[in-house]
Amino acid sequence: MIRTIDTAGMDFTDLNRLLRSWEGDAELLNCLGQRFIGAGMGKRKLSIHGIPGNALGAYLNGAEIKVFGNAQDAVGDTMNAGTILVHGSIGDTAGYAMRGGRIYVRGSAGYRAGIHMKEYKEHIPVVIIGGRAGSFLGEYQAGGIIVVLGLHEDGKPIVGNFPCTGMHGGKLFLRSRCEDIAFPRQVTARAAGPEDLAEIDPYLAEYCAAFGLDKASLLDAPFTVVTPDSANPYRQMYVAN
Repeated sequence: MIRTIDTAGMDFTDLNRLLRSWEGDAELLNCLGQRFIGAGMGKRKLSIHGIPGNALGAYLNGAEIKVFGNAQDAVGDTMNAGTILVHGSIGDTAGYAMRGGRIYVRGSAGYRAGIHMKEYKEHIPVVIIGGRAGSFLGEYQAGGIIVVLGLHEDGKPIVGNFPCTGMHGGKLFLRSRCEDIAFPRQVTARAAGPEDLAEIDPYLAEYCAAFGLDKASLLDAPFTVVTPDSANPYRQMYVAN
């Protein structure tokens, strides 16, 4: 059974208390800035109409959250498992310290998406951004996969300044030749080959199914893959020789 909740004028504390008291799926209407929605939620489904506030799906533990609109900052903060689908755009620091699960965004993302992402054994977090990403994308990334598709139409670059600063694990895929993007010396940016694209193919299939896009069209374009140069490319900066 799905419970429908009109959140208009509802305080975020009351809303989250109500969600915790309900063990089934829920649909939220008229959402406007309520924070921490779905925080720590397990295997349930949550549909949100409107604009949820900061830390949507923080510490998510297996739930599926769909947002039919934009979302604010810190989407999926430290999430462990589950899926967050946003049909609009999102703010800054999406996937902060994300440890598993998927964040799929149809639009664009703000600054520091994927900061401190990490992975452990079979737990590989994935973020796919349909439009562009702001500055410091993948900052201090330690694991997981970030994909930016560049489907935005505002004429801006696919990524802002200082991508991959401090990156020491994981992979970043940009649907672009990236000829005008300045990457730090400690990473390698190269044209993605068939094996690289095969790695992200199942995630792109999920993404396209979620948003009604054609995967073949997405793949009919050059991709750049960025990886750190070594297991510890910043050792010389922090360890005495």
